[in-house]
Amino acid sequence: MKLWILRHGQAEAQASADTLRELTEAGRHEVRAVMSGLAGEPFEAVLSSPYVRAQQTAELACQATGYSGDVTTVDWLVPESDPLTVISQLKQQTEQNLLLVSHQPLVSQLISLLVEGHRRGHFPMPTAGLVCLDLDYVAAGLARLVK
Repeated sequence: MKLWILRHGQAEAQASADTLRELTEAGRHEVRAVMSGLAGEPFEAVLSSPYVRAQQTAELACQATGYSGDVTTVDWLVPESDPLTVISQLKQQTEQNLLLVSHQPLVSQLISLLVEGHRRGHFPMPTAGLVCLDLDYVAAGLARLVK
């Protein structure tokens, strides 16, 4: 499996609720810029957190890459999700080229768990940060960091 993990773009500092924070213009720009390098990448599915900024990031990612399928919203990609839960959910996915759109601290913890087998690794993920992992099997410590 080729697993792409994308952190949402820069978002407004405040909104009536954290879940409602929208991308700033700079955030939109940074998502388009990072995803433009993946134009034509044959994603089989795009999964996103339900938070507005993640949904907007996923939409921009689809536009930039030419992905024409639906974005699937999942509640297990929110910031406070347990990376072990995400791994459990990923084991149920049949797609071999998958894009996840989520948040800190989940994205760093998930990358660390998949690559190093624990959550303590330091994988800096700025806004619109993107990582690609290669996995023969979805399990802690078995992923290879591609980029």
